[in-house]
Amino acid sequence: MGFNKFAVIGVGKYGSNIARRLAEKGAQVFVYDNNEEKIENIKDDVAFAVTLNSTDFKALTSQNLEEMDAAVVAIGENFEATVLTAVHLMDLGVKRIIARANGADQRLILEKIGIKEILTPEDEVAFVIREKLLNPSILSFLQLSEEYEIAEIKPPKGTLNKTIEDIDFRNRYQLTLVTMRREYDIKKKGQYEVEQHVIGVPKGDTVIESRDTLVVFGTAKHVQRFIDVNES
Repeated sequence: MGFNKFAVIGVGKYGSNIARRLAEKGAQVFVYDNNEEKIENIKDDVAFAVTLNSTDFKALTSQNLEEMDAAVVAIGENFEATVLTAVHLMDLGVKRIIARANGADQRLILEKIGIKEILTPEDEVAFVIREKLLNPSILSFLQLSEEYEIAEIKPPKGTLNKTIEDIDFRNRYQLTLVTMRREYDIKKKGQYEVEQHVIGVPKGDTVIESRDTLVVFGTAKHVQRFIDVNES
């Protein structure tokens, strides 16, 4: 992992958990909250902690947030503040914005304003969030034991246009390719919609495309190695 810089805005129970776990992994974590007591509670565990109202655009502008690898908006109790903060971060040019939604209505609103990564209550296991943040190639994963997981990953660039046989998941990377999902543009009522189709058990001559999702089984270490080797 490179030296990652993350902002976590809103450090209640949920946000502080994410911030601490990112810091444990060696990331440089900057936290912001308008509650001074919450900032006091976390300041020793992160690189930088400041009391700040994130709905105040001028206050956010002073924090160089555009330099962050990602910003997590983890404000739980005030959805209006979440929306306003997310809009400000977009205006500041933050590369990656992840925001929290409670329920379908909030998710819809965040999608409408252009937020692509949305955390919902069922995602709220901090180590899952941490892994997704530290490695954007990992779309989601299911921890099966201390060591093994099933991970959904975007194909690293070194695997594109190669066949499953060429890549040799099992012998070269100690991974099992469980299945693949592929995106298609389907024309419906005169408009194109994106649909994902499960390929099933991929054959050796199946060629990996950029819009595929690979579902692999193995240890976290081997999943990470597969991504690192093929991204470099």
